[in-house]
Amino acid sequence: MMRSMFSGVSGLRVHQTRMDVVGNNIANVNTIGYKSQRVTFNEVFSQTLQSASSASDETGRGGLNPMQVGLGVNISSIDMLMTQGAAQRTDNPFDLMINGEGFIVVGDASGKYFTRAGALRQDDEGNLIIPNGMKVMGWPASTDGKAINRGEVVPLKLNDPALKSTPPETTTQTSLSGNLNTHDTPISTQLKMYDSLGNFYTMNAFFSYTGGGAWKLAANTAGTDGPIILTDTHGNTHTTTTNFTAQTITFDASGQLPTLAAKSFNLLPGVLDLSAAAVTVKDAKGATIPNVKAEIGKAATPFVVDFRAVTQYAAKTNIDPKVTNGKAAGKMSGYDVGADGKITAYYDNGDRRLLGQVVVAQFDNPPGLEKMGDNLYRSTANSGDFDNIGKVGNFQAGVLEMSNVDLAKEFTEMIVTQRGFQANSRIISVSDEMLVELTNLKR
Repeated sequence: MMRSMFSGVSGLRVHQTRMDVVGNNIANVNTIGYKSQRVTFNEVFSQTLQSASSASDETGRGGLNPMQVGLGVNISSIDMLMTQGAAQRTDNPFDLMINGEGFIVVGDASGKYFTRAGALRQDDEGNLIIPNGMKVMGWPASTDGKAINRGEVVPLKLNDPALKSTPPETTTQTSLSGNLNTHDTPISTQLKMYDSLGNFYTMNAFFSYTGGGAWKLAANTAGTDGPIILTDTHGNTHTTTTNFTAQTITFDASGQLPTLAAKSFNLLPGVLDLSAAAVTVKDAKGATIPNVKAEIGKAATPFVVDFRAVTQYAAKTNIDPKVTNGKAAGKMSGYDVGADGKITAYYDNGDRRLLGQVVVAQFDNPPGLEKMGDNLYRSTANSGDFDNIGKVGNFQAGVLEMSNVDLAKEFTEMIVTQRGFQANSRIISVSDEMLVELTNLKR
């Protein structure tokens, strides 16, 4: 009689726990990166009233099955379901969704933790963090920002003062493209260049046709050597102490540069060296910066004009000068996170620089991780250990992983759990009524 009552009590307990898990799943239906749980039951030890016996030739009777009475139910496991959640688009470059297995590694002074919730952000010091302030761990970039240094993970920092800008680059080569018509001589164009400080200049140059398919490129309409006159972005002109030596290019009868002829001309080493010239450089407020030396075209890196895209046809004259290399100083203008977790900074001068790489930690048994709150997990004896290095992940930027809770399934589980609780409570009430009848036998 009492066994049924205690079985009913055990049923109430496990169904209450199951309802707690269902309720927690539903409560976290909109929690990013949340992994739902399930409860499984197993029967408790059964009391044996009669053991099994085999058939006997002596008695002439067959074998008997054991007779046992169960003593209730117990919780077998509370499992974590690590299936992929749906994607929620946010367009925030630091919102990352992991495709497939793996966890983003985060940490603080207390140790390393793991999360599927990729809502990342920066703090005031440029650290990449999660909402509770823990720092995101990954591989740092090399000093020049061109490669990733793989090794033990470290906190990623995106806004180091040294990364806010990139240095300027001196122009050593420019190119001209288009067409020269002999009837339009002289033809003016502008060579474009940057000095070692990132100042932008233009230089007037003139093509003069001398006959026989030959043209002279010079700093004046006379086609002779002359001083180099540079114009800055403020309209100021600067005359250098070095002359520009006129250069000759000759086209063949088809209006093209001969195959064996030089297709780029060296404007002499140091021809645009401004270090010896009286150059005035001003800051953003218009104040003069004293003792500034700006250089273009050192002897080791002569300034070259590339003519390979220039033709001499009986067509409209159209010369397009371009800067092949050289640039102004760059200021960081934004970030981008690639599918492999590499974080790239963009600069307003066209530069790109690697800042680091977000990695993932993978475990032999992900359901063996222990939940720590704040969408965090930590490794356990049954999950496997993190090697402190990590692996390249497969990310989607601008997307967050939603909870994998299936509401239809959870509501079904709720109904089944409720009915199980009601049935077990009925066992207790009926057992109580039977005890009442038993006590009334003495009357």
